[in-house]
Amino acid sequence: MWSKGAGKWGIVFVIFGITALFGCNDGTSRQSSQAAMPPPEVTVVVVEPRDVTLSTTLPGRVAAYRTAEIRPQVSGLLLKRFFKEGSEVKAGDMLYLIDPAPFKAALENAEAALAKAQANLPAIKARAERYEKLRVDGAISQQDYDDAVSALKQAQADIAYWKAQVEKARIDLGYCYIRAPISGRIGKSFVTEGAVVTAYQSQPLAVIHQLDPVYVDVTQSTVELLQLKRRVEEGILRNDAPSLNNVTLILEDGTTYPHAGTLQFRDVSVDPTTGSVVIRIVFNNPDRTLLPGMFVRATVNEGTRHGALLVPQEAVMRDRGGNPYCLVVNQENRVEMRMLQIDRAVDNLWLVTSGIAPGDRVIVDGLQFVRAGMVVKPVLSQEEK
Repeated sequence: MWSKGAGKWGIVFVIFGITALFGCNDGTSRQSSQAAMPPPEVTVVVVEPRDVTLSTTLPGRVAAYRTAEIRPQVSGLLLKRFFKEGSEVKAGDMLYLIDPAPFKAALENAEAALAKAQANLPAIKARAERYEKLRVDGAISQQDYDDAVSALKQAQADIAYWKAQVEKARIDLGYCYIRAPISGRIGKSFVTEGAVVTAYQSQPLAVIHQLDPVYVDVTQSTVELLQLKRRVEEGILRNDAPSLNNVTLILEDGTTYPHAGTLQFRDVSVDPTTGSVVIRIVFNNPDRTLLPGMFVRATVNEGTRHGALLVPQEAVMRDRGGNPYCLVVNQENRVEMRMLQIDRAVDNLWLVTSGIAPGDRVIVDGLQFVRAGMVVKPVLSQEEK
């Protein structure tokens, strides 16, 4: 017979053996289950080269197509204003009237003086002709003849002078009727009836802005300009298509202006304080939505890039150093990590200049379940099918 101590230890050994047996069976079962698990499924897109139009968004402000500051060209009393402030005026419309009475009198005085000079001319001319004959006959002295010729020339000069005075007086009288030099929208009047104005005073009477079309002046840094020039010279970009001159405008509230603009010119000098150049764009403005001084953003086409490689933005991640990378499925369906060089965003895609090649399968969904080196089951994205 066993002792009580020996029986207790026997029971312990039996229980331990049973536990070890079941534990071994459980581990073997777990390993078999893991070995039988299929590779994780990931969604991929195939990188295909394509032609893409690249653009840049530049800040700028609206400027009137033409601006006319209305100033008096003669001094006098302002009698009347003919326009409504803030209204549209046409070229030639009457704007102001300066008291014309003094200028009418000046014109009449000049005309009278001219008539007097013209009336004296025939007698002076006849006298000079008679003196010419008498001088030949020796009946008068040379001095008398010279005086007659001088008087004739003086009379002719007087006529020319008073003709000029008549013309000047007529012009000054016309300046009393101040008309719009251009068509456009006129602002507020800086003077009222009864005010005395002076010729070419510093303060304008009013300002007219032509608002259809309008200019939009945007600024581009010289760094961006040089990069663009280099890409065009290297053949990376082509900007010879007429459609590339079309410009899209974004208003200050974020809405897109309905009319496309056209590039007018690029400034020939660089602003030394900002290191930028001005690009001028012309926009039609039939509804007068764009007003001078308004802040806008213009999307300007740089050119077409042929064979560009684009990757969805959700496929690109960054490492701890902030460097972009993506995960690619190779020919063995194994995941590879590719470090990328990114040029810019194009809509919801990244333009990649280095790190991937045409035909690469880039993972766009299921990234959280895979890592480099794993075997996966790639499934083509619905957009690619």
